[in-house]
Amino acid sequence: MTNQDIEIGRRLMLITHRTGRYTEYDEAEMFLQGGGRWVQLRMKQGLDPVMADRIAALCRTYGAVFCIDDDVSLALSCSASAVHLGKNDMPVGQAKERADAAHVGAFMIGATANSFEDIREAAHQGASYIGLGPFRFTQTKQKLSPVLGVEGYKHILMQCATEGIGLPVYAIGGITEKDVPALMATGIAGIAVSGAIVQSDDPIGKTRMFLDSIASSLPE
Repeated sequence: MTNQDIEIGRRLMLITHRTGRYTEYDEAEMFLQGGGRWVQLRMKQGLDPVMADRIAALCRTYGAVFCIDDDVSLALSCSASAVHLGKNDMPVGQAKERADAAHVGAFMIGATANSFEDIREAAHQGASYIGLGPFRFTQTKQKLSPVLGVEGYKHILMQCATEGIGLPVYAIGGITEKDVPALMATGIAGIAVSGAIVQSDDPIGKTRMFLDSIASSLPE
């Protein structure tokens, strides 16, 4: 892959969601084969350290970002690239203190947001990036916050620009490849997906479709 391919690949995040057909490892492998370069391990019934280690090794092989959902200790122990924290998880500032104390290198801390106020607080605490959503209703997420739609992203990204907050923002929540051009035009850094890829008949091909849509939506 070229550097440009890797950069585009990291604009698409896969959030694992086990199905009757695929394990989290299967999903990560197909996503990486399709060119995606950011995998977030989420397991609704509890994170499995063995699965985390396996996917961490797979991501290292592909030079991809590997992120653990919610669990800072597991993320640090399996040498993940990042941890992603929900609004009810450990505060970003506390996670940053733990990462600093562990003397890890470039460890990223992502934060979930549903509003500009959420982003401002996460930025204040030292977040590395934001997962902003949901874009629309999705069945792969419990306790869904109010949906934002394209106009919601536009408004919040404008507020970030006015306040000088430059954190990368990734859109999440029921996104299809047809939504990508309008979402990328709002100023987001990338897209996070789950069901659209793992529930498709061809996860590798679907990953490529998302990446093509992201690439064609970037300014020349």
